[in-house]
Amino acid sequence: MSKVVIVFHSGYGHTQRVAESVAAGAGAGAELLQISAEGELPEGGWDKLAAADAIIFGTPTYMGNPSWQFKKFAEATSKIWFSLGWKDKVFGGFTNSASFNGDKAVTMISLQTLASQHGGIWVSLGILPSNTKAAQRTDLNNLGGALGALVQSPSDAGVDEIPQGDLDTAKAYGKRVAEVAARLA
Repeated sequence: MSKVVIVFHSGYGHTQRVAESVAAGAGAGAELLQISAEGELPEGGWDKLAAADAIIFGTPTYMGNPSWQFKKFAEATSKIWFSLGWKDKVFGGFTNSASFNGDKAVTMISLQTLASQHGGIWVSLGILPSNTKAAQRTDLNNLGGALGALVQSPSDAGVDEIPQGDLDTAKAYGKRVAEVAARLA
């Protein structure tokens, strides 16, 4: 079994709920590592990331980009980059915003670029989009993502109102990343 760490920032709790779904899919060994409101990791966080076989990034999309807290974390990884400390680790990512699109692709490209700068191996979503007239918000990949899991949480919705199809997509993605990491281990 591979060790998967989901490192994420959540401004209002929605992205945390998505991270929990990703972790549920990744299996019993998956660990959540939340970036604080100040953009910091908890005690021992860097060590957990160093020991991980797979790292899954998660952030809300704010104004077409990752949150500033996630960006602060990303910039702090430059010390790891300098020594190629995450080279050949498996990576994935997810994002959440209030809009169906909301420029989520820009955020996903930022996450993929960060993983690539570290010499990582990026795992795509691997689920065809639900894009027929019969598609429902309960279907997997209803938002049509490919780079990773995309989630839409209406701006006036509580964390318990995230569309089930998006949460199921996040769970399936966590499973896929864990399986790829296990095959490469």
